[in-house]
Amino acid sequence: MDISDYTKYISADTLMGPNSARILEELLNRYPLQLNEDNTVLDLGCGTGLTSLMIAKETGAKVYANDLWIRAEDNEKRFEDWGVGKQISAIHEDANDLSFDKGQFDALFSIDSYHYFAAEAGFFEKKILPFLNEKAVVLIGIPGIKNEYGGRSGELLSDWLGDEAYMFKSPAEWREIVGNHDKMERVTTWEMECFDLAWEEWFATGHEYAIGDKRYYETLIKPYTCFVGVCIELK
Repeated sequence: MDISDYTKYISADTLMGPNSARILEELLNRYPLQLNEDNTVLDLGCGTGLTSLMIAKETGAKVYANDLWIRAEDNEKRFEDWGVGKQISAIHEDANDLSFDKGQFDALFSIDSYHYFAAEAGFFEKKILPFLNEKAVVLIGIPGIKNEYGGRSGELLSDWLGDEAYMFKSPAEWREIVGNHDKMERVTTWEMECFDLAWEEWFATGHEYAIGDKRYYETLIKPYTCFVGVCIELK
């Protein structure tokens, strides 16, 4: 995958934080998925649908783009404008109460959103696993705290994140949160390599939230945080 193919779609209008396209690029380059038009994929917490567009283009699969904060009608219009309206279905549902069919998805992505709703042990097994097919792969990229500062996010990041600091977990902590299940082959977590670029590209948009984040980049964000990559492979 080459992110330069999507430059025209990446802007202050489509980004909601550090460049989600950059995070997705690393995930797909590390774990290339062999999917086609017969497969179905869930993009959970898709935001404005930028990642859904890229997943659709890169895999050829049918994509369900689900988000709680962005109206499905708004994403539907974007998908039509981008020429992928027939390949991507926009959904507006809470991740805690999804209504898809059991075993519906061959893959699931969640970029810069999973930490908002899934930071408790048991969530994956109860809320996500039932919707995944055999041999499905889950790829997650989320902000977190470096392993050496695990368990200290409230102490270290509260000036920047306030009450939301608790959501920043280390790769090791996320491995424990995902847990184990008889249907799971392996769970891999790591500190992603795209950290600097994704933040720089977010700042370059000039978005008002990016301007706010930049004030904390050198003092809190860069020293203590990372992007956590998570790959869950099913049997």
